[in-house]
Amino acid sequence: MPGTFPPRVVNQLGPEVRAALDGFGSRLRIVDASRESDAPWDYAAAGFDRADILLTGPSAGWKRAPAEPPAGWAADAPGAPRWVQIVSAGVDGFPPWLLRDRIVTCGRGDSAVPIAEYVLAALLLRTKRLDALRPGSPDAWRRDAAIITGAAPLGSLDGQVLGLAGFGAIGQAVAARAHGFGLRVLAWRRGEWPAGGHGPVEPVDSLAELARRSDHLVLALPLTEETAGCVNADVLLHARPGLHLVNVARGGLVDHAALLAALDRGQVGFATLDVTSPEPLPAGHPFYSHPAVRLTPHLSWSGPVVRENSARRIAENIERFFAGQPLRDVVDAARGY
Repeated sequence: MPGTFPPRVVNQLGPEVRAALDGFGSRLRIVDASRESDAPWDYAAAGFDRADILLTGPSAGWKRAPAEPPAGWAADAPGAPRWVQIVSAGVDGFPPWLLRDRIVTCGRGDSAVPIAEYVLAALLLRTKRLDALRPGSPDAWRRDAAIITGAAPLGSLDGQVLGLAGFGAIGQAVAARAHGFGLRVLAWRRGEWPAGGHGPVEPVDSLAELARRSDHLVLALPLTEETAGCVNADVLLHARPGLHLVNVARGGLVDHAALLAALDRGQVGFATLDVTSPEPLPAGHPFYSHPAVRLTPHLSWSGPVVRENSARRIAENIERFFAGQPLRDVVDAARGY
């Protein structure tokens, strides 16, 4: 890749990544910058106009970026970044021009384990009802015990069907853990199956078929023009009655009005939503108070080693950059992930 030497790195990812960058010593020139600026496209102010490598991530500032690239962003412009590393797996929160005419890599898989654990926790809470059964008195304790030992015993994941919409790093991490609970795992993906096939996961031909056959449907798809609103009224109309929908991907995958209608009529029995569109939802939105919705504030990615994973990935890609080797997890701008 052309550029200056030692390459100049603009780091918008904070001290954890800075510590990994410092390990390169004089091989890098590092500029720390914030990605929370009101105008992130004014990259001259942050030194972007003299960067070889830009390390960035989602922010409210990027969402306010203009539709057209700023002057000087063209790949052949003097000082424009030659490589952009995005810390997130999804790239839908960035303007399309950020992805064009240069190498862009992402954090695919860095938070797959905590997201998979979130999914299994959501399935267990739905099945075991542990958050609903919290007696506050001896009489309530006796009442709940009678319910469980009587007409409404706790459920089990063993033998239930888990549908995965998307089978990338997150879907694969969910599947690996789901099999340990005896779940039968189906998956639908838009692209080719990974090398080595799909193992014990059963592929299905469409999202509608996945919804029809699943007890729990987990959304782990990228948000693109093709997937936006894919969980729509038609898919939900044909869903298995009582379906548990879990969205750990992007809120824009789901038609919220159609989901609300499906919840109200009982076609969808419950929805665990870690993501919505917009985020947060406006005050008074029905999802805040709906008895069949568990809403969490986009936290499924959080885990004790996610930032370490990101820093390690960036360091590895920088070593590949120096060696002239292909970088890991390059984004396909045409596909949007």
